[in-house]
Amino acid sequence: MNVNDYSPLALAFIGDAHYNMIVKRHVIDHEVKMDRMQKLATKYVSARAQARIMEHLLQLDILTEEEIDYYKRGRNTKAHKAPRNTDPVTYHVSTGFEALWGYWYLNGDEARMKQIWDLIKTMEES
Repeated sequence: MNVNDYSPLALAFIGDAHYNMIVKRHVIDHEVKMDRMQKLATKYVSARAQARIMEHLLQLDILTEEEIDYYKRGRNTKAHKAPRNTDPVTYHVSTGFEALWGYWYLNGDEARMKQIWDLIKTMEES
């Protein structure tokens, strides 16, 4: 299937799964105490964290027009209600981030995902 054939929510679904795997591998490689792993992973995968990351990427002005389009498709899609601990705006921005990640993943753009992941790690470590 072509990446354009996926709905924004399907892109977000696959993007969320792949991004979570990247984060969890990073956490496992850097943290040996199991009780701290989930807390550390949340720094990267919560809706608030993903929204903050997305806003940072937009401020840096490093996304292409096509990438911004996929982000907006995910952000603007009619999704389920936001989780009770997240406001709707934050939830929609994080869904846009997940859709963008799904776009990169389905296109096999390993270099771009690595570039963005390296930037995210730098953000979270500072």
